[in-house]
Amino acid sequence: VQLVESGGGLVQAGGSLRLSCAASLRTFSVYAMGWFRQAPGKEREFVAAIAWSGGNTYYTNSVKGRFTISRDNANNTVYLQMNSLRPEDTAVYYCAGAGTYIASVYWYYQSSKYNYWGQGTQVTVSS
Repeated sequence: VQLVESGGGLVQAGGSLRLSCAASLRTFSVYAMGWFRQAPGKEREFVAAIAWSGGNTYYTNSVKGRFTISRDNANNTVYLQMNSLRPEDTAVYYCAGAGTYIASVYWYYQSSKYNYWGQGTQVTVSS
């Protein structure tokens, strides 16, 4: 399964971007989709996730109220709407898919539970 992200770019602080992640296969079976990000010199961190069937969403505290994750099951696509962007949101954003059952809510937050990864898209927020 190939995940392809799009929608990154350069934006001023306070602006918005919408990231998209499309799966390459028509038959796409995952339990969850997530967004992670990695800033220069930092470890990859969890941003948001969504349960593929029920639609429950999960966010890291720093993006709550600003970012919204959503999905389009019919088109195997997940989105990340990012509003009120801050310079500290600057990072490469990665889309990820979990092909194995999510047994605990804590697993949504863990990159090791995701089997499929996109190539990443750069988001740069200027001050």
